[in-house]
Amino acid sequence: MLDALEKMTLTQQQEFRDTCNKLLSQTFLSRDKKDNKEAYYFLMSYKEVFDEFFQILGYEITLDLQLGAVQLSGANSQTTLKLRRDESLILLILRLLYHEKMKDTSLNDNIVCSVADIHAKYDMLEIKRKLNKTDLISSIRLLRRYNLIEVTGDINSSSCKLVILPTILMAIKSEDITEVFNTINRIAEEEVK
Repeated sequence: MLDALEKMTLTQQQEFRDTCNKLLSQTFLSRDKKDNKEAYYFLMSYKEVFDEFFQILGYEITLDLQLGAVQLSGANSQTTLKLRRDESLILLILRLLYHEKMKDTSLNDNIVCSVADIHAKYDMLEIKRKLNKTDLISSIRLLRRYNLIEVTGDINSSSCKLVILPTILMAIKSEDITEVFNTINRIAEEEVK
């Protein structure tokens, strides 16, 4: 690994550091996100060096060329983000919306939903405690930080559009979307108890 790093130009070494720091802070990279594109392709070119580097730290890199997505995962529970209940529900709802909207789009199209779509799905769950605007905005900002969504428009508006990035498929690894729906229903039922 050190030999490979020494053979890189100073610019490439800086790109390596920047990409490592981006992965450590954001967990996911999406080829389709403008500010991720350069890091994504750089990681593709030097995947073995990144693998060796992160293996030393106890992490693993998953690169899905078909999705155009990268995930950094660690075996340590201290490196796992603990989501609040509303954050978990919104993430699961976005995964469900991704699945539903994927049927209606081509492979080259972005999966887009609105804040109103999230509210509609949330209301379908018939959870006693309604989703308040502050929690929703906080959750959207968190998911954007981890490169799971992109926000286009005013986040305070119900017509605000969200691009659901393919990295969401890595965040919630569920081949069968009914699993996601069952998890949402379980959380909703726990709310009633």
